Amino acid sequence: MNILLRWLLTTISVLITAYLLPGVHVDSFYTAVIVALALGILNAFLKPVLILFALPAVLFTLGLFLLVINTLIILLTDKMVDGFEVDGFWWALAFSVVLWAVNAIFTGVKKRAEEKK
Repeated sequence: MNILLRWLLTTISVLITAYLLPGVHVDSFYTAVIVALALGILNAFLKPVLILFALPAVLFTLGLFLLVINTLIILLTDKMVDGFEVDGFWWALAFSVVLWAVNAIFTGVKKRAEEKK
């Protein structure tokens, strides 16, 4: 159940982020669901490999290169999912940062709700 809730929250985060950024376009809720699924799969399997290969750059930039890796994953998702469009590298970078912020807010609200139980 927790996985489904995280998937739903990521889907809502994708929709909110696309609404906030004019350079990111999501056609429908269904497209946002597929984007959230694709991002989850790519983050689970591809991101660790990219981090391993880019480890010197990640260490040299004190972790800031991870933003570039997140941006590349978003651009790959753009190519994979029809109905999801990002207008370029900088919009993908902004999408990455805003998506992280929205997910952080949702995670904080979720933890607070669990603590009150």
